[in-house]
Amino acid sequence: MTETNRTRPEIDAPTGPAPETLEVVDLIVGDGAEAQASSVVDVHYLGVSHESGEEFDSSWSRGESIRFPLSRLIAGWQQGIPGMRVGGRRQLSVPPELAYGPAGSGHPLGGQTLIFVIDLLDVA
Repeated sequence: MTETNRTRPEIDAPTGPAPETLEVVDLIVGDGAEAQASSVVDVHYLGVSHESGEEFDSSWSRGESIRFPLSRLIAGWQQGIPGMRVGGRRQLSVPPELAYGPAGSGHPLGGQTLIFVIDLLDVA
């Protein structure tokens, strides 16, 4: 991994309307193993609300990456991470229907478009 991947990312305050579909932007293209839909991924990530620009979650804040089967994560991650390579950094802008559902769904982030910057550390 490059030094860039080992530092906490910054997400600029969003401007304009929230995207209505999943947006995937490679900030750094990795050269390691490629994530598949069936992969278990080890990632560092930062998440902010598109509406407020406020951080709502970050593995960086906890000081350790997370490891999950991709199939157990929100649909935006399930669709946005496959094809990413280890060593890469990707930004996902995830509309509510691919995140935690509409407002009133019972989840505190329901109804919100979320922005994640994800560093892919390993796949299995």
